[in-house]
Amino acid sequence: MRKPSEMFDRDYEWSALSRFITDEQPGATLGVVSGRRRQGKTFLLDAACRAEEGFYFGATEATDTESLRRISAALTAHVRPPTPYHFADWSEVVDSLLALGAERPVPVVIDEFPYLVKANPELPSIIQEAFRPLREQRASSRTRMLLCGSALSFMGRLLSGNAPLRGRAGLELVVRPLDHRLAAEFWDITDPHLAMKVNAIVGGTPAYRREFARGDSPSGPEDFDDWVVRTVLNPETPLFREARYLLAEEPDLRDTALYLSVLGAVTDGNATRGGIASHMERKATDIAHPINVLEDAGLLHKDSDAFRENRPTYRISEPLIAFYHAIMRPVWDQLERPGSASRVWQASRRRFVSNVLGPHFEQVCREWALHHADPDLLGGLPARVGHGIVHDTRARTGHEVDVAIVGIPDGSRRPPLLGIGEAKWNDTMGAAHIERLRHIRELIARGGRYDTERTRLFCFSGGGFNDKARAEAETSHDIRLIDLPTLYGRA
Repeated sequence: MRKPSEMFDRDYEWSALSRFITDEQPGATLGVVSGRRRQGKTFLLDAACRAEEGFYFGATEATDTESLRRISAALTAHVRPPTPYHFADWSEVVDSLLALGAERPVPVVIDEFPYLVKANPELPSIIQEAFRPLREQRASSRTRMLLCGSALSFMGRLLSGNAPLRGRAGLELVVRPLDHRLAAEFWDITDPHLAMKVNAIVGGTPAYRREFARGDSPSGPEDFDDWVVRTVLNPETPLFREARYLLAEEPDLRDTALYLSVLGAVTDGNATRGGIASHMERKATDIAHPINVLEDAGLLHKDSDAFRENRPTYRISEPLIAFYHAIMRPVWDQLERPGSASRVWQASRRRFVSNVLGPHFEQVCREWALHHADPDLLGGLPARVGHGIVHDTRARTGHEVDVAIVGIPDGSRRPPLLGIGEAKWNDTMGAAHIERLRHIRELIARGGRYDTERTRLFCFSGGGFNDKARAEAETSHDIRLIDLPTLYGRA
């Protein structure tokens, strides 16, 4: 299939869809496409249907009867049969969709599939029966059916455990946000410092530039503050209320106030379950369910501590939600009044750096180490990259490690700790930061959990490095200084 010229990147996703859709083997196949809203799933699948003259149907919140009427009309317009379709049930619908692939592989997309299941919970079982291995209608068809949805909690359960469709799907494709490098390219930002600040607010969601900001991108570093005021903090733009809508659109988030409070607690630096509960003045058991629901919805992510067992921390997965809770929610009444955005932003910039930009920079450093860094630079291929607290029992204190790069264990040996790092957005890093990392490495070695024989020390900085730090890096084989151009692949 030929990818549309107007589609930015998504090469991996398009290739996966192409292989699935154009597979010439006999027998209908089923695929599942999921991802958070605004990532371009509909555009991707609609383009695939157009490329191969397939059938696309976008479900809406409606009764089962109305949905049957809508898909009857849509399939009638697509096939143009002698008499219009009037489907009485979904078994008839699925068999008619299988019939589309009688002569060639053809894509059939049912978008927003959770809406249909909400009105008719038996639909997954109906599709399971239709895709029974030896069933004639399936065997004689080459329909490539794709079920798509944005409700991650629902889509995650669709193929898991004892779900009816488990084992039926030949494709599971997750359309993820663009990473920080692709996001900078998409927003047409060449300055790494500016790109990181924009990414800390809108992340890698494509729709936020094209539809929500109407193509408005900061023209340069000096335009950043004005851009925030005229887009994200402007009540006239869709971005202004987007964070609230993201919560409202998740079907499992019924008590919105409770979930907002959990996210607000995390934004204020309460990263552990106990810290969240204490901030909300509740018992830890009381918030277990909302935390799990937010995880399933892809809005909250649990990170295990690299140095302590059973001490996970939580972070907000969607940058715009973190920005909303740190900057917008506390002064929402002021922001809703036209003309107040500039005044609010001037008073909020320090909080933006400490509560939004700093933590986001640390996460980008971890993702760079896991997905972008040359293994030769790290001293090996990372198995996982995290963060955690290293305790100094003698001094009775703890040291936070922003980036912990764990390698692949060799047989029965302890996992190698490829590197530990400190990430500072605003600070110019020097020899003191390197000495601190050396001390932490010694503490980790005493603990015996990791092999630290070749552990390297990484300093990540958005503010640069002084001469002493550069001199240390030049004379020591185990020190690496990582600046913003390196994180963005422009060093």
